[in-house]
Amino acid sequence: MREPSVGEHEFVHTERQPRNSVEFILLDLKEDTMTTTTTSDEAKAKGSMIEASARAAREAGRAVARLSSDTKDRVLRTLADGIAAQADLILEANAADVEAAREAGVGEAKIRRLVLTRESLGQLADGLRQIAVMDDPVRKVTRSWDVESGLKVERVRTPLGVIAMIYEARPGVTVDAFALCFKAGNACLLKGGREANKSNQALATLAHAALRQHGAPQTALTLITTRDRDEIRHMLTLSDDIDLVIPRGGENLIRFVHEHSRIPTVQHFEGVCHIFVDESADLDDAVDLVATAKTSNPATCNTVECVLVHGAVADRFAPALAARCAELGVEIRGDERFCAHAGAGVTPATDADWGTEFLDLILAARVVDSIDDAIAHIERFGSDHTESILTRDDANAERFRDEVTSSCVMVNASTRFNDGFQLGLGAEIGISTSKVHWYGPMGLEGLTAERFVVTGSGQRR
Repeated sequence: MREPSVGEHEFVHTERQPRNSVEFILLDLKEDTMTTTTTSDEAKAKGSMIEASARAAREAGRAVARLSSDTKDRVLRTLADGIAAQADLILEANAADVEAAREAGVGEAKIRRLVLTRESLGQLADGLRQIAVMDDPVRKVTRSWDVESGLKVERVRTPLGVIAMIYEARPGVTVDAFALCFKAGNACLLKGGREANKSNQALATLAHAALRQHGAPQTALTLITTRDRDEIRHMLTLSDDIDLVIPRGGENLIRFVHEHSRIPTVQHFEGVCHIFVDESADLDDAVDLVATAKTSNPATCNTVECVLVHGAVADRFAPALAARCAELGVEIRGDERFCAHAGAGVTPATDADWGTEFLDLILAARVVDSIDDAIAHIERFGSDHTESILTRDDANAERFRDEVTSSCVMVNASTRFNDGFQLGLGAEIGISTSKVHWYGPMGLEGLTAERFVVTGSGQRR
């Protein structure tokens, strides 16, 4: 029998009619065997379910690595259509998560990351379609040369295998992570935050329906829902079946993974992003750019956390920025010189404000005397995430690009553009601030490795 398309799949079962829309999703999940939960103390003690999931993902990874580009692209387009068709159901599941999170006293910064909207679902679907039309990196020859012995040597991209991702709050990561892993020929184990459980399950169910429809293994995506940290610790030891772990969330989560994993990890601990307003910058544009870089989504890792302003223009820029931030409800914590220029309404900064990822409507501000001082501040307090210079001086732009070595350096653009979707990667699985094995937003190529393929004609040595 033909599997229904995701658009046709209304989550209706013959046993009984569900009472509400959210229950449609939950009923389907009862038959969705690719969601791993722990139901017994024995399973918790042995970690058997986690181990079985990892082994199944390893087998799925081998199958996914062999799939044609056309099959992978059809799965992604079907998932995109499914998200559009089932937006109401996804949003109801998300609303239930948000309500439960508020009742549990979850902070507003995490609540903002948890919320899905029609706009964000539309962007998820657009990202899937963008990934579907991108070149498949698997089996791509990146370099080729002949050596003196007559051998032809090629560097060829190959999937990593099985990628485990542990993340908090953001349910959209479930879609982005699956899509990128799958297109790059990998299977994935996804451990989302418990506060997003219903949202993650709804999105994973749509992904499984798309995989089924096109004959791809459902274990290409397994959603891990255990809340037991000992089980997660155990998962982080399964180096025979898992090739890479990517934590994405708060610093505590990332440090937990970093400290307990026996598997290679890619992560960033913080997003302490800076904007330097050079003396040649257009100050009206600079005020608007800095304000939006802080307020458009303050809970994200690419939000500006500190603005550095050249002393030559501080007397004009500081009061203008302070006035705009007051209108927007942003607290500025300025050094003594910034406070003197800005006037009332700016909070004096403390040493703890430099190098802090606020993830809130708080902005540190400091006056510097030169581009050298700005670069020195970033070197001391930055987190290798994203830095930007606003300038009309080409020489200063070039210096900033060359001497600031963060994973993404912007010239006359907001730090908020350090995002896989915005940079044309379709989506990102995360932003790495560790230079091995990837640096910056991880798209498709970041989820592959390069191996050597050598062709000869009987050469002996």
